[in-house]
Amino acid sequence: MERIWNIKPQGDINEIKHLSAALSVDMVIANLLVQRNIKTYNEAKAFFRPRLSDLHDPFLMKDMDKAVERLERAIQNGEKVLIYGDYDVDGTTSVALMYQFLKSRIKELDFYIPDRYSEGYGISPVSIEYAIKENVSLVIVLDCGIKAAEKIAYAKSRGLDFVICDHHNPDDIIPDAYAVLDPKRPDCNYPYKELSGCGVGFKYLQAYCEKNEVPLPELYDLLDLVVVSIASDIVPVTGENRVLAYYGLRKLNSNPGIGLKTIIQHSGLNSDGISISDIVFKIGPRLNASGRIEHGKKSVEILVANNESEASNLGEEINSYNEIRKTLDRDITQEALDMIQNSEFLQERKSTVLYNRDWHKGVVGIVASRLTEYYYRPTVILTESNGLATGSARSVKDFDLYEAIGSCSDLLESYGGHMYAAGLTMKIDNIAPFSERFEEIVTNNLTKDQQIHTIDVDAKIMLSEINPKFYRVLKQFAPFGPHNMLPVFVSEDVLDPGSSRLVGKNDEHIKLDLVEPDFNSEVFAGIAFNHSDKFDIVTSGLPFDICYSIVENEFRGKKTLQLYIRDIRHKPI
Repeated sequence: MERIWNIKPQGDINEIKHLSAALSVDMVIANLLVQRNIKTYNEAKAFFRPRLSDLHDPFLMKDMDKAVERLERAIQNGEKVLIYGDYDVDGTTSVALMYQFLKSRIKELDFYIPDRYSEGYGISPVSIEYAIKENVSLVIVLDCGIKAAEKIAYAKSRGLDFVICDHHNPDDIIPDAYAVLDPKRPDCNYPYKELSGCGVGFKYLQAYCEKNEVPLPELYDLLDLVVVSIASDIVPVTGENRVLAYYGLRKLNSNPGIGLKTIIQHSGLNSDGISISDIVFKIGPRLNASGRIEHGKKSVEILVANNESEASNLGEEINSYNEIRKTLDRDITQEALDMIQNSEFLQERKSTVLYNRDWHKGVVGIVASRLTEYYYRPTVILTESNGLATGSARSVKDFDLYEAIGSCSDLLESYGGHMYAAGLTMKIDNIAPFSERFEEIVTNNLTKDQQIHTIDVDAKIMLSEINPKFYRVLKQFAPFGPHNMLPVFVSEDVLDPGSSRLVGKNDEHIKLDLVEPDFNSEVFAGIAFNHSDKFDIVTSGLPFDICYSIVENEFRGKKTLQLYIRDIRHKPI
């Protein structure tokens, strides 16, 4: 697939020079900071050395005083409390965070995760009836609830109090719950809007601790759960999220909770070098797998496990769900690709809408992501559930998927999401008209540039500029994630000295050795996954350009720098 290398706007040269001198770093590093709107010594210090004292006052969040007062009353009166959360990683870590903190303070404490298949997303009528039956008086909802106005009104009429902790965009009507914590509600002046659902739950507990003089380290001991939510929910790693992620990774790498430690072991990760990327690709999918294949409560159970034996048994079970998930993911993705490749009609469209009643509901979101990556166009993958077509949608850069789906709302039973990802449900008879209208909307609004995969490049550099000091400072930009991605560089006119080779089971990867022809420099090692189609460029004997990030490779206990090659191209003529 063709990719555009988009060189980001470079920082102001005077600001770069000033910061370079102030920090005693080279101009490339200073430029990376200025690109992130870090322009002074103090701003750089706050970026490189996050402090928990930099966290905002939680009482700046709308309804926080009411939420804390209601929790205090529940504790004092010995009320029965139910913690409710979504079945994804953000939801299950949120529930685990709240449960772990409150279990020593509330005698009658329970948690509830809705069934993905029988109840669906959000607060379910089944859960409300369960709470009533169990004589619950307070329900703390995490990572959902902001759009549940009708259900909250019904629950209130039955004597149930709800405290909602959500981070999604609200509708015009805010639910009439006892308290609604959501930094994105329009009447909330909280200074940071991008918290995860678990992050909002953390702020709730932070407020409780501060008002009741509970030592904050007790809460900070649960930050490993918060960083897993931040990474898995793909929220910006800026501001408060950066602080929470920084200290959460410290906890995750040094002394994770019993359940997370078990998940880490099953993931095959080094227990002292776990990154945001490791959570996204190794830890998160395992926690998600139970909700996709069996039930999300299994993920909470392992996260709140009291002993290693219990965690080990749950870990084996969850790992087996993940293996099933991977098989379903692989098989359904191939079926979906075959449907397109065997249809000239589907190949020529600007969007993808596919339906198969037998596809597993738990993996359609993953399949949508894979097809979007493969064909690089807005994609909707649907299956049948409870007599309706239901599924997930994914978008390409800068195309507002949520708005496009909203333009088809008269054909839908329900939908929700954001610019790049959404869920939707419709009558099966509406699939064809939805497909046609969605295609029309995409065709009329998708620009030519949005149809080509773009790699955003931070800067052009020479390979000779990469040295241990450069990488040592670069590492301190971590934790990486949205709005603070691992820097991407371009180096031009590099050469293969003759030792690059194809590797992998099917020779699908290139192991590169690279030099700069005009410098007597060292050979730089690189790996280009799934780029065997570029091997002729590498071995042509002519200079070529590379687009890459700098990573650390560990082999037999020895760490070396390696170029993670994202793309390779001929020199433009």
